[in-house]
Amino acid sequence: MRGKRERSAVNATALFFVLAAAIIHAGWNLAAKRLRRGGARFVWAYSCLSAILLVPVMAVSLAVEPQRPQWTWLLAVVVTAVLHIAYGVVLQRGYAVGDLSVVYPLARGTGPLISVLAAVVLLGERPGPLGLVGAFLVIAGVLVIGTGRAPANAAAADRSARRKGVAYGLLTGLTIAAYTLWDAHSVTGLGVPPIVYLGTSAILQILLMAPYALKDREDVSWLWREHKREVLIVGVLSPVAYLLVLYALQIAPVSLVAPARELSIVLGGFAAWLVLKEANAVRRLIGSVVVLAGITAIAMA
Repeated sequence: MRGKRERSAVNATALFFVLAAAIIHAGWNLAAKRLRRGGARFVWAYSCLSAILLVPVMAVSLAVEPQRPQWTWLLAVVVTAVLHIAYGVVLQRGYAVGDLSVVYPLARGTGPLISVLAAVVLLGERPGPLGLVGAFLVIAGVLVIGTGRAPANAAAADRSARRKGVAYGLLTGLTIAAYTLWDAHSVTGLGVPPIVYLGTSAILQILLMAPYALKDREDVSWLWREHKREVLIVGVLSPVAYLLVLYALQIAPVSLVAPARELSIVLGGFAAWLVLKEANAVRRLIGSVVVLAGITAIAMA
């Protein structure tokens, strides 16, 4: 009985971490969407801020961490840095050409679906009926979000923007699936402490992107001058949200963490409807709820 109570308490703590992360994640994506001209330099700018905040915490963590750094940690960090750069750049490109209510739910929803497909194709796994229903719901939700008849007065440019938003949303989902699988392996299989993992990754990201970002310093100056608030919001909230998820993964099963984390899909849909006043946001919100239901079914399978 005591063991069951302790397990319930641990799961409740993990659930709190993940729900808080979902709210924070939707918030920083709303801020990132407000930039029409940012791209890779915006990713570099907020990564710099994240690194500045994480380095002191990481130093303390290394000082008190009983486990000494391993060479395998370096490989883990290099891979995740490259994957997160790809994720950030593709996501910002999607937000530049598409609506939040299209890009965000597709990006967050297709990651679990791709993971299931990879398990079937590469690992020979056979998901049960619930897993198949979940995959069907994710696909159905994606179709609800990405299709539908455009208003009669919609310009060809609007229809093109929606198609591009769908494409970049799906591509972002692919990068999410890649870094999620790798990061779960790194913090559990390789035993890399989350704060060390995230802090070192942020440092490596800014070093890898610096040659490109600093080619046009005037553009970087403009970005900081005109969009300082967005840089601060994303630079602070992005690592906080992901740290909460990494710690939750250490103490609770993925079947609990995964579906709760994707609540951010619905929150993003509400933000697109209520804050950004995007067209067809209600329809896309319904599609987001269907995607969330599918992810929950996949996680429970």
